[in-house]
Amino acid sequence: MDLLLLNFILKNDFGQLTSELPSFYKTLVSEVGGILPQESLKRIQTDFEKGQPIEAAEEIQRALQSAENATLNVAVIGQSGSGKSSFINVLRGIGHEQAGSASVGVVPTTTKKTAYPHPKCPNMTFWDLPGTGTPESNPDPYQEVVGDDNYDFFIIISSSRFSANDAFLAQKIQEKGKKFYFVRTKVDSDLYNERKSKPRSFKKETVLQQIRDNCLVNLSKIVSEPTVFLVSNFKPKKFDFPKLQETLLQDLPAEKRYIALLLCPNLSESFIEMKRAMIKEKVWLKAVRAAILAFIPLTPFFCGFNLSEQKQQLKHYQSDFGLDEESVSQIAQNLGISEQEIYSLMKSADFNSLVKDDSIIANVKKCAEFICSVTGLPQSSIFQFYKVYSLHLKFIDTVAEDAKRVLAKIEEMKSDRKK
Repeated sequence: MDLLLLNFILKNDFGQLTSELPSFYKTLVSEVGGILPQESLKRIQTDFEKGQPIEAAEEIQRALQSAENATLNVAVIGQSGSGKSSFINVLRGIGHEQAGSASVGVVPTTTKKTAYPHPKCPNMTFWDLPGTGTPESNPDPYQEVVGDDNYDFFIIISSSRFSANDAFLAQKIQEKGKKFYFVRTKVDSDLYNERKSKPRSFKKETVLQQIRDNCLVNLSKIVSEPTVFLVSNFKPKKFDFPKLQETLLQDLPAEKRYIALLLCPNLSESFIEMKRAMIKEKVWLKAVRAAILAFIPLTPFFCGFNLSEQKQQLKHYQSDFGLDEESVSQIAQNLGISEQEIYSLMKSADFNSLVKDDSIIANVKKCAEFICSVTGLPQSSIFQFYKVYSLHLKFIDTVAEDAKRVLAKIEEMKSDRKK
């Protein structure tokens, strides 16, 4: 249990919570930011300063509900054949041949604006807009959709030298005052072709810089300080895909960041750590709210300790880290191994061992006894509060480490196949 929350329960000291909340909160948030908007954090501080803890608890609840119910609409546009649909599949964390995937092919497959909700959350939708540059394309196809205020931002996809079409799209979006990100796809193919045609003089970094510079020079005529992301839809862990994800998350409003981060595929251990931090932040905020509302008497955190509810919560965390049953099945299928081999890497697959962890019980009991000796609050309530809080932190840490082991297994098997 962190000292700030512990002291708050022990001393009922809202003044200390007020003064230390901003600095302590910064230690909780992930690299890309936290769940609470700055406005909410200021209101919570103000409520504590005024001696209005109930209002502070209500503000925390509003922020959590906003984060959990947030909607996100992303428009993906670009020339036909640039890899828009493949790009959307990567962001949604599904294979190109899976049910519900965006259609990909060697001929134009997107002929009308198509919504692709995230398979785990319908509130997050990727819009695949028809490509330009084909005989069937409208001369001005984005006049209407670029002005659609329902899109949170645009991603312009290009797969060759910066073109007039790229400039046209960037200009139109800029005129509407909307945010866009420029993504140059198929850089793996560019590198292969350059290596094939110039084996003696080929230098990977030089080729990538040439591609980046070509885009930057042209984009700088439209926007100040442009950024270009070089990606491969078939090798998302390489090049700028992780950097793109991180940038999108940093730029999103706090209330939309939570859902976006949880739904990002685990491209690296750093992303797993970001998820761990944000989920723990949410649990901490819920604990603070529970402590405020249930101070006298202190009621059980999360409405008591119920085994079936805790098991369901563990499954929820597994889903957040991409280790739910459906995801495990898909990973096993992609790797050509049994699901059991994946589950053997997951300590969170053994719910009973986590719940019966003696170290958690011992620490919780010691902490509860200490608090009760100081405050006189019912020991059973304190014990329940800390037991569930500590168990949830244990769940999160265990599943995060499971995700790292599964990611390492995926990389290991892919590396073996290349040999």
